[in-house]
Amino acid sequence: MEKPVQQDTAIQTDLYAKFFHGLSNPTRFRIIEILLDGEKNVGQLVEMLGQSQSQVSNQLACLKWCGYVTSRQEGKYVLYRISDERVRTILDLAKSIVADNAEHIRCCTRM
Repeated sequence: MEKPVQQDTAIQTDLYAKFFHGLSNPTRFRIIEILLDGEKNVGQLVEMLGQSQSQVSNQLACLKWCGYVTSRQEGKYVLYRISDERVRTILDLAKSIVADNAEHIRCCTRM
């Protein structure tokens, strides 16, 4: 028995919402911004973010699991980087839209 088209659409919608939810956490968003400038290890990210190693590692695990970042071993360090350059495009577009609507977004009480 085939699934109804409406169910497939709902599944896709949930998947897209989860994708954007991955960027909704301020720490994850900032990690992505930092990694757009190049590879970093956890220690560098900890220093730049001013957060604990466990907090940063937890957010990196989420970003890696969902495909935003990838890692590679170099000596005793694990270096993280953006896994797909299209992430840069998404962030650039988001920043442009936010710039045009910042006050409305800032004041929104419905999200």
